[in-house]
Amino acid sequence: MSPAAAFTVVRCQLRRLRRDRDGVSAIEFALVLPFMLALYIGGVEIGDGLAIQYKVTETARTVTDLASQYTSIDSPTMTTILGASSSVVAPYNSSIMKMTLSEVQTNAQGQGTIAWSCTLNGTKHAVGSSVTLPTNLQIANVYLLWGEVTYPYTPSVGYAITGTITMNQTIYFYPRLSSSITGPPSC
Repeated sequence: MSPAAAFTVVRCQLRRLRRDRDGVSAIEFALVLPFMLALYIGGVEIGDGLAIQYKVTETARTVTDLASQYTSIDSPTMTTILGASSSVVAPYNSSIMKMTLSEVQTNAQGQGTIAWSCTLNGTKHAVGSSVTLPTNLQIANVYLLWGEVTYPYTPSVGYAITGTITMNQTIYFYPRLSSSITGPPSC
């Protein structure tokens, strides 16, 4: 084969290669796939985290609201009220969640102290210990129920990036049926 004929053959092959689009989709897919997977997995993780944050907020609200409907709470009733948190946070793991329910009493200056405190999986507040209330709740001589929930959320896939994220929620309720609620003798 002469050099001119070889050149013609190569030139024809290059023209045909330039018109050929068979592998372009596969290459584009290979380039886009990592970004699509990251976006999908990130969306799932964010959605799961938001769902757990919603459950934490709902748990604090529900448990504190339940307790606000009593005039006196004994130990078995308090156990039932705190145990309701596992139903609210379902289907997520309730054994790692910490729920603390306390009654705060304010003095004439609106400074709060703990009247009683009970907890599930956490540490209760010491009776008589000082509490810093939000400014709008620093009201003289009132009682407030203080609900606190802490949930350590560990992402399924993004754990290496974020680690465990602690989700917290605090809520205050006024007692509904009396000015204060007589707390359980022990929790």
